[in-house]
This record gives sequence, C-alpha cells and structure tokens, in this order.
Amino acid sequence: MRSEHGMAVDLGCGPGPQTLALADMGFGTVVGGDTSQELLDELVHLAYSRSAVRTHHGDLLDVLPEIAGSGEVDVVVCMRDTLLHLPGMDAVDSFLSQVSASLAAGGTLVLTYRDLTRQLEGTDRFLPVRSDEDRIMLCALDYDSPETVTVNDLVYIRTSDGWHLHKSSYPKLRIAPDALVARIDAAGLTVTHHAPDSNGMWATVACAQQ
Repeated sequence: MRSEHGMAVDLGCGPGPQTLALADMGFGTVVGGDTSQELLDELVHLAYSRSAVRTHHGDLLDVLPEIAGSGEVDVVVCMRDTLLHLPGMDAVDSFLSQVSASLAAGGTLVLTYRDLTRQLEGTDRFLPVRSDEDRIMLCALDYDSPETVTVNDLVYIRTSDGWHLHKSSYPKLRIAPDALVARIDAAGLTVTHHAPDSNGMWATVACAQQ
C-alpha cells in the first residue's frame, strides 16, 4: 500500500487528518480534495513540512477525473460519511466507477460511513457529536424517504457575550452496507474488509485487480 513514488487521494479531506497520515506513510504525492477552500487552506498550513501534500478544490465527483488518469492512483480514501453526501445512488455508482478506473493494479479504496438505514424514533433521533468547554455539537435526524435522511446540525459556541446557536441542515444517503458491497463488486473492485467499529461507523476496504 505504501510507495515513495505512488499517489494517494483523500476525498472529502477537510483539514486533512488522513491526508497528513498518508504523507507520513511515504506516498510521493498525496492530494486532499474538498469543497471547502477554508478547510483546504487549514490543511496547507498543517502540511507545511510535508512536500508530498497537494490540495484540490472540487466536488467529490470532480476530483479524480481532474487530477489523475487511468491506473495512476495507489490509494483512494473517502472517510467519515463523505460518501453519503452524494446526491443519489447513481452518483455512488459513478463515484465507484471513477475510483475503479483511477486505481493502479492492486490499488486500494478505503471507505468509512454510517449505516443510516435503520430509522431512529423519538428522542433517539437526537445525537451528541462533540463537546468541549467552548463548543457543543449535536444533530437531529429527520427521515424524509427510504433514500435520504436530513441531518440538522446544532452548534452552540461560547463567545465573550455568551452562547450562540448556529444551525444548518443537509441530506445524507441511506446506504445499507451490504448493498454498498454489491455496488463495489459491480464496479470491478474486490472487497477485502467490511465491518463496523465500536462506534457504529462502518469501514469497507476494496482492491483493484492485480
């Protein structure tokens, strides 16, 4: 998986925890792609001593076609629900086809995501996300259809004049993990690992044919 001359791509990289880890693993080029220029700028600051790191501002379906040709990428990672922000299952299939085309022989795809297919009821719909002395983050889920769930983020931020609430809403796909495996297989990749962790986040790893 590691190559000092190889390329790794972190899709939906945010400020780049995976991007930086891939650079530290020894890849010659590591591209972090995200739709937020602010987060990419933060990644550039954090990666100042890692010459392998590059950034690319773009949508999830734009990055691979714009940065890599067929069979040029050794590793693609797409972590922490980034996949679920795609607009529908056709887009998931397009994404997997792009990954399959871009991966070198034996290259690896790593996905992490939540299984949102089980509908939560009542107060179980309200989920804590993160908190510290200056910020409290939680979300509420609205189940709009069999295909999507609306995530309502509530973020309380402490300032010098008290606590302030910031709100946002956006859809996420409801993808059953085993259904995703079937789509990965259909894209020509072979699943080598598929299991949830202790926090309920699924990890699926697949490889291109040798």
